[in-house]
Amino acid sequence: MAELVQQLINGVSVGAMYALIAIGYTLVYGVLRFINFAHSDVFMAGAFAGLHVGRLMGGASWAGGLAAMLASMALCAALGVVIERLAYKPLRERSRLTVLITAIGVSMLLQNLGQVIFGATPVAFPETLPATTFGAGGVVVSSKDVVVVGFTAVLLGALEWVVLRTKVGTAMRAVAHNHHAAALMGIPTNRIISFTFGLGSALAAAAGFLWAYKFPRVDPYLGVMPGLTAFVAAVLGGIGNITGAAMGGLLLGIIETLMKGSRWSTWTEAVTFVLLIMVLMFRPAGLLGRVHAEKV
Repeated sequence: MAELVQQLINGVSVGAMYALIAIGYTLVYGVLRFINFAHSDVFMAGAFAGLHVGRLMGGASWAGGLAAMLASMALCAALGVVIERLAYKPLRERSRLTVLITAIGVSMLLQNLGQVIFGATPVAFPETLPATTFGAGGVVVSSKDVVVVGFTAVLLGALEWVVLRTKVGTAMRAVAHNHHAAALMGIPTNRIISFTFGLGSALAAAAGFLWAYKFPRVDPYLGVMPGLTAFVAAVLGGIGNITGAAMGGLLLGIIETLMKGSRWSTWTEAVTFVLLIMVLMFRPAGLLGRVHAEKV
């Protein structure tokens, strides 16, 4: 029983990071109706940004670790805006296939730039935040899991406030509903789309920082599997639905952790994609998504 509880705690921690990445996918899909496959490499860039800023802070401390995470979020938000302006904005009126191929190309470009800049050898992530363990009833809990879940909850709360309580959030929802009508109503759609990319990239950077904090090793391909799993989480919850993306991330994190702790651990990644196939076959709108009729 204690082992199961410990696995569930670890699964919620991993799922929280998947949720942050998945929300980035779903935010971009909400305003532009395409999947930004370069998002997983922004996650990787956030981990490397946290690594280098964390080294400058010189040791584990709450102030230094928080500063390193905020710095990585700011840098990757700027990176997301640059990617949108240079790679996606010129293709906004092109076919979705063209934009999809471009997204894959941007992803490969970022991975190869990561190898050139940071090297292909995995690098140890410094202790940027204090870490300890504590236990009760035979359950040993790492403070890293508590920190990951806590920071994720704060970021999701901040996201909800931005989307539902601010003017820019109202504009984001208007653009997601109909960007042509939003433009006619005077909403600066280009700025809102760039802001959405920046916001999603900042969340991916936070996930990358927390992932490297929990699993202290980074390399240019760090974002490949977490990014794919988070994409499945976004589809599972209902692509375009923020609550669904968060729920899908938590669900996949728990399933993945339970699988790794069982005798079927080698099938962990396969189960993730089997879930994707089943969702696309039987509920393509996702668990919380809605089917919308489209006039042709």
